[in-house]
Amino acid sequence: MTIFPAIDLKDGKAVRLTKGLMESAKVYSDTPWELVKTFEEMGASWVHLVDLNGAFAGEPKNLDQIRLIRQNCNVKLQLGGGIRDEATIVQYLDLGINRLILGSIALRDPKFVKKMAAKYPIAVGIDAIDGYVAVEGWGEVSSMRATDLARLFADAGVEAIICTDVGRDGTLSGVNVDFTLEISKACGIPTIASGGVKDDSDIEALLKTGEIEGVIVGKAFYEGRIELKRFF
Repeated sequence: MTIFPAIDLKDGKAVRLTKGLMESAKVYSDTPWELVKTFEEMGASWVHLVDLNGAFAGEPKNLDQIRLIRQNCNVKLQLGGGIRDEATIVQYLDLGINRLILGSIALRDPKFVKKMAAKYPIAVGIDAIDGYVAVEGWGEVSSMRATDLARLFADAGVEAIICTDVGRDGTLSGVNVDFTLEISKACGIPTIASGGVKDDSDIEALLKTGEIEGVIVGKAFYEGRIELKRFF
């Protein structure tokens, strides 16, 4: 199982949110690329990046920092937040990003996502509140169940599904193993858990399932509750 250390970018800084609320942002670094380098030196193979400003604006907003990260680090990068068209996908790939995450657009225009997944390294981000898909920076909850959205991409060539239980994100309340398994079984695509990881026990619980591809770890690392190095 792959461990994805997470860095959320807001106004050029590395932050973490609680339940996706921008006003809850806690700054952990003014130099995000140095954080990525730290993860790389620990032995991480991937780092998970989110352009938070981009997620709300619907277009890239932290390009300078993303460029610095790529220029200074060799670890693989997956990036999401505000990616709505093919031009943005190509822009990021040209920058050296290894995989792009399509979130809100997956609900709005699944045909577009399938078309992109046939051409580029694409993951689908499915964020849920009480089992229903949340979009536009988690500011809007749709009427579609997360498992139903996952099923739409079962045979689309998507590299991974990243599923986030928004109610747990940034709360250190424990990862939602059952929700992650539901998504995995619904689509048959490698599934990455996200939201609420509190300590080593969460990672061990996901490992025990034998079905989860990866897990995204954010605040638990920054608050000193998990020793990531032992899992790399």
